[in-house]
Amino acid sequence: MSPAIAPLAASPPTIDPSATAFMIICAALVLLMTPGLALFYGGMTRAKSVLNMMMMSFGSMGVVGVIYVLWGYSMSFGGSDVAGVMANPFDAFGLRGVASTLEGVTKTVGADGTPVIDVFGSGVYIPEILFAGFQLTFAIITVALISGAVADRVKFSTWMVFAAVWVTVVYFPMAHMVWGGGLLSGAEGGIPAKLFGVTDGAATVAPIDFAGGTVVHINAGMAGLVLALVVGKRIGFGRTAMRPHNVPLVMLGAGLLWFGWFGFNAGSELAADGVASLVWVNTTVATCAGILGWLAVERVRDGHATSIGAASGVVAGLVAITPACGALSPVGSIVLGLVAGALSALAVGLKFRFGYDDSLDVVGVHLVSGLWGTVGAGLLATGTGLFYGGGFDQTLVQVVVALASLIISGVLTLVIALALRAAMGWRVADDVEVAGIDGSEHAESGYDLVARGGRVGVSGAGLQHDARHHEEITEGATS
Repeated sequence: MSPAIAPLAASPPTIDPSATAFMIICAALVLLMTPGLALFYGGMTRAKSVLNMMMMSFGSMGVVGVIYVLWGYSMSFGGSDVAGVMANPFDAFGLRGVASTLEGVTKTVGADGTPVIDVFGSGVYIPEILFAGFQLTFAIITVALISGAVADRVKFSTWMVFAAVWVTVVYFPMAHMVWGGGLLSGAEGGIPAKLFGVTDGAATVAPIDFAGGTVVHINAGMAGLVLALVVGKRIGFGRTAMRPHNVPLVMLGAGLLWFGWFGFNAGSELAADGVASLVWVNTTVATCAGILGWLAVERVRDGHATSIGAASGVVAGLVAITPACGALSPVGSIVLGLVAGALSALAVGLKFRFGYDDSLDVVGVHLVSGLWGTVGAGLLATGTGLFYGGGFDQTLVQVVVALASLIISGVLTLVIALALRAAMGWRVADDVEVAGIDGSEHAESGYDLVARGGRVGVSGAGLQHDARHHEEITEGATS
């Protein structure tokens, strides 16, 4: 994710149009992932709560997008480090000057006066504000991922406040620690450097997290587990079947996630080059293998290979390959994805065994596959991995970074969740939860098949509420 150091050019550098265009496209693809997630999660909930589930993703877009510009980028990649935990939120407040100290980068100014960064010391320059926009989309999707753990039962207002606080207190510092030269990075002052020493001013064994195994998936998965425990179970959990109400919607969402993930992973190279090409192939084959791994477990365990299983296998494979996509071979990526699909298919049943209500399996998929992808990179990395003769050093670094991410995310999320439970309350009223929270929280219904007339509805009369305009509408009866 972080470019390497490059000396300042003798004359002002020129922005590379092809790399810039590539990154604009990748940023747009990652942004598409959040509406894709809304469809994926929305289809997996019950019909009475589909809009609320989707609104939690769209609400994350609104809150996090604004906050990231104001202080998020500065806290993640700003000009001055604060104890290796975060950067100063005021250095680049509102993207003022977009001053950056990305790990190993020297910022300069382009010929047109635009702040630019050098991509991996290659002499290819992209606008720094574009990098900020790309990172904004990562922050959005990470927060939205958490919402699946508490579907069907939380107040939308509390969720929106949680999104703002969590992204500030947990996500931005984590991004700085891993990608901005902080404690979990390969920087000279980081934990990996303390384990195995420093070479040429950087950790001899640097952690592998190409596109967000720790920052995004372990972080979101652990936060989802904590929220599920604090908020509590849905009414009827373990006794009432809570099946997905719209499987085609789930599969459509999974397809959009897969499509957007190419921007997520390949875009983290910051240039359209050979590494990005390898990342594209690795992302594809790991995801294909994730489908097969999940379906194989379903077939053996349940006797059926399901559509929901295939869609979930897509996500498991994508999650696992995210941290490792730039370090593995295509064959290694197949192995990683196959194991991820199988592990997550087994892990989603743990909530019934241990009694926590992770509604849409954020823990089973994102936490489990995120952990496996992060640790698996230490096993399968072609240069330093254990299975390629690299010894245990890389694997140990991966385990340490994964555990640190778990602890940091878990503790901070617990504090935030408990504080909000005391201040605002998390749960909607029981009768609202049973009836479905779409009407109560949003004054809308996902499927209004009656009272409107036409072929699928039945004729109706009386007062009706139009949530968009908040006025009562009287419709006459039709025959």
